[in-house]
Amino acid sequence: MNIAIKPDTSAFVWLHRLVDILMPFLLLYGIIETLNYAWAERYLIMGILGGFVFVASAQVVGIYQNWRGRPFFNSVKMIFKGWALTWGILIVIAFLYKDTNNFSRLAVGLWAIITPLTLIGYRLLIRLILSKYRMQGKNVRKVAIIGAGKVGQNLALAIQNTPWLGYQIMGFYDDNTDLQNTKIENIPVIGDSNQVYQDAKECAFDELYICLPLRVEHKIKQLLNQLTNTTAVVKYIPDLFSFDLMHAKWTDLKGIPIISVFDTPINNTTARFLKRSEDFVLSLLILTLISPILLAISIFIKATSPGPIIFKQQRYGLNGQKIKVYKFRSMTTQDNGSIIKQATKNDARITPIGGFLRRTSLDELPQFINVLQGKMSIVGPRPHAVAHNEEFRQLVPKYMQRHLVKPGITGWAQINGWRGETDTLEKMEKRVEYDLHYINNWSLWLDIKIIILTIFKGFINKNAY
Repeated sequence: MNIAIKPDTSAFVWLHRLVDILMPFLLLYGIIETLNYAWAERYLIMGILGGFVFVASAQVVGIYQNWRGRPFFNSVKMIFKGWALTWGILIVIAFLYKDTNNFSRLAVGLWAIITPLTLIGYRLLIRLILSKYRMQGKNVRKVAIIGAGKVGQNLALAIQNTPWLGYQIMGFYDDNTDLQNTKIENIPVIGDSNQVYQDAKECAFDELYICLPLRVEHKIKQLLNQLTNTTAVVKYIPDLFSFDLMHAKWTDLKGIPIISVFDTPINNTTARFLKRSEDFVLSLLILTLISPILLAISIFIKATSPGPIIFKQQRYGLNGQKIKVYKFRSMTTQDNGSIIKQATKNDARITPIGGFLRRTSLDELPQFINVLQGKMSIVGPRPHAVAHNEEFRQLVPKYMQRHLVKPGITGWAQINGWRGETDTLEKMEKRVEYDLHYINNWSLWLDIKIIILTIFKGFINKNAY
């Protein structure tokens, strides 16, 4: 028998997608008609593109993931993010086709404001209707939870905090005799696993959530075999809290369920495209703007000390592959082998202009060339010397997970003060902690935030020598 597990795509998700495609178009049409403007072909194209681009953007920011139990404010933020991304793409398209002057700024401005508010209002209305309907006790499903451990308690708390979902918890089942006839999260423990089958036959509940640890696989199989002879809907929640997960998510391959244990939000085609587009456009723009500064620094370096202007040093890049990172030379000698000596205060190797370059991070400007090449990113974990990688990967847990993404010119660790010399294990652990936080929570908006903070407080580095 070919058994495949498919992701649960509710009718509401498809309804939202349909509304999200039609709403921008209909609103733009209504605005044009209200203002008595001519319904030109360019508005037709913009309205259609707006809907489809928003659906794609909404998919990227996670709007269509299971929204049951999600705070409504989070949905509001996602809609604004998706709409902002849509606008960015539409502006780029209009700019490339040199058509920005042919649109009414009033009409487009109203469209930009009204559309996200309407999409939010529509979703709020759906929630209010469902909430009122189910709070009246209509379409309520009785559920039971087997396993009163951490997973079961978290599930119970989530259900209790979202009464509009229409679930009524009948109780816990657990084999721990000390828990019998007690209450957990104000929910009674009504029996052990042996009683589940009998209650299911008597239709004591509509749905059963199995929240048992993986170590009792035999018990889970036994329960499932028994419950096949009942009408209860059975759902299994794997106990993953014992694992130290990183951006864990559920996917499937031709119906075969897969749980990503160590992953990153950038590990999909859309996110990689957005990240690369961000890097390419910004690095090209920045290199163009700072070209006079690059020339001036090059002249100063050549005039104040012998040696090359650009220093190329091996670093670990994406997936631990070695890359050559460019920097303005700030020292008379450089380490690139198995033994590394970090720059220290009053280091004799630092050139006359080198100290200034390092304190202001100007020595790192050539790395925008690395970004343009696709070997680095503007935002990401800072690349360490190869010798440091070999040392700290043995000492710091998850150290090499920093290389699940491209190394960056600036990063979350750097703007939070963890840059410069890492002369203690504790400093490196904190840097890795912040790097992994960035990887685990990556979004285009986080990148923009880091870039802005770098501009305001990241150039002057008191820890750099």
